Amino acid sequence: MVFTPLRFNDKLIAKKPIIQGGMAIRVSRAPLAAAVANCGGVGVIAASGMEEKELRDQIRLARSLQTNKDGLIAINIMFAASEFLKVIEIAVDEGIDLIISGAGFSRDLFSIGKEKGVQVVPIVSSVKLAKISKKLGASVIIVESGEAGGHLGTDQPIRTLIPDIRQALDAEPDIPGIGRVSLIAAGGVTSGADVMEMMSLGASGVQMATRFLLSKECDVHENFKNLFLHKTEEDIVMIQSPVGLPARALLTPLTQRLIEDSIEKPRACFNCLKHCSHKFCITDALEAARNGDIENGLFFTGANAKKYTEILPVKEIFDRLESEAREYIENQQKNQEKESCVF
Repeated sequence: MVFTPLRFNDKLIAKKPIIQGGMAIRVSRAPLAAAVANCGGVGVIAASGMEEKELRDQIRLARSLQTNKDGLIAINIMFAASEFLKVIEIAVDEGIDLIISGAGFSRDLFSIGKEKGVQVVPIVSSVKLAKISKKLGASVIIVESGEAGGHLGTDQPIRTLIPDIRQALDAEPDIPGIGRVSLIAAGGVTSGADVMEMMSLGASGVQMATRFLLSKECDVHENFKNLFLHKTEEDIVMIQSPVGLPARALLTPLTQRLIEDSIEKPRACFNCLKHCSHKFCITDALEAARNGDIENGLFFTGANAKKYTEILPVKEIFDRLESEAREYIENQQKNQEKESCVF
């Protein structure tokens, strides 16, 4: 086996250390999450923006589509979302395996997790928040770098963050009953070679979003997926999200209007965020993207979108990652043999 299983606790173990990033609004839903879980990874339903019935239906559908118990089903919810606590209650009630949360940091989430008996996985971008997460009882922490898509908490590269956070956490005593905290590298990971490099830097797994957006099972409009193919660095821009964080997205008519400060302010508000600048309606923009509206849609992307040229089935994505990882290992061994021959 090329990849080592990813352990969250004694009962929750994913056979493959691959987490599919949560992509809202309604980008990563049940069909994609179940397909990832069926390959042994962690499939994620992005809960932000979903009403109660829709979220319950999506979790139940994912469970019905999950035929392989080697993987897990999680939800991702932004701390910035107004319905943050309600979403967690619904997910727990539906028996979700994991709750992943980012776009802000909640200490209370860990208490809720313990009270409800559900595993909590925070997304952090700094040594400080990683250390706090460990003290609060996190067994797995997603470390999101400046190369990630969507809302960003740092501009630091993943190859800097992982070793820095690994060193900081290892310098402190382990939490009784949890042991060494596992780190998940998120941002900039596109291949099996990247996965193995992250492992060598101290990660136990990776989170990938854009790669799984460009999958057959992701049920967004084909315009959405096709927009990502054959991109260059000039096609990717940074914007300021109404959430109050910088974000990375594709250059489109909407992001161009944002850059030029010529975008119209929303006429109505859904109150979907705890705090919003009301610069533009992010819910409308993300929903437009899902529906394939290139003119008005906001298309979040990772920094390495230019590396993707194909839309693949999820199983083939996993197969390729493992093949690339195996090739990486073989090349490393060959290089070591050459070096030993020199001496």
